[in-house]
Amino acid sequence: MASELSTVLSNCVAAVPECVAAAYVDLNSGLLLTIKAVDSHPTEMYDMLAAATADMFQGKNIVAIEDMFKKFRGIESEYHYFEEIIVNSANLLHLFLRGRKYPDTAVVFICRRTANLGMALSRARSSLPEIEMAA
Repeated sequence: MASELSTVLSNCVAAVPECVAAAYVDLNSGLLLTIKAVDSHPTEMYDMLAAATADMFQGKNIVAIEDMFKKFRGIESEYHYFEEIIVNSANLLHLFLRGRKYPDTAVVFICRRTANLGMALSRARSSLPEIEMAA
């Protein structure tokens, strides 16, 4: 299965415009499950990416905000309001997508800042079902 997921992530890096890396993260543990990147980086950097992704989706304050929204709307489920996060850094565009089938996972796409945001987001979204099937 890991090999299949690795292959799917490689295909996603090629399909998402100007993508330089795609990662699959376990949000409960903050661990990186798989990553495919066009360049190599220190393992510590990948580990920090995974931990930061978990914090963005399931950090203490995010969970508190989601719980508040649920309370105000009378929702009593494990539904998550934060499904996608887009971060623009100096040189990169980071797309964080919570899993739909497996909401305790996230896929991270890192693209060059020159990528068309709409196209990158569209391709990233359309790749999510295939990634989750391979996971």
